Amino acid sequence: MFYVDLPVEHPWFVFIFAFCGGGLMGAFGMIAGIWATRFDQMAAFGNFVIMPLSMLSGVFYSIHSLPPMWQKISHFNPFFYMIDGFRYGFFGQSDVSPWVSLTVVSVAFLGVSTLAIQLLKSGYKIRG
Repeated sequence: MFYVDLPVEHPWFVFIFAFCGGGLMGAFGMIAGIWATRFDQMAAFGNFVIMPLSMLSGVFYSIHSLPPMWQKISHFNPFFYMIDGFRYGFFGQSDVSPWVSLTVVSVAFLGVSTLAIQLLKSGYKIRG
């Protein structure tokens, strides 16, 4: 904000989506760290899970520029809703309702976090 005039239309939405999005990415990182036994597997998780989810979420373009099939597939992507929620928080515009986005991101965050906690509790690949 010191260098660029960045509008923030709904700061609470920005804060909530930053919290849920950061938690979702952190939970994905925990699962990747538990699952991977080598550095190559960590890179594979990023390249084959995180990267496609982020590229099909509409970060760099509107999903309306995608063919209809890929638009429908993008609506199953929780990253799409995370980006759309940030877009609503900053600019006041979104492709879907911000409440739908918040619900989808929160459910994804809780689901992935629960999986990470269950993996930790089970002791999966944890040396004793």
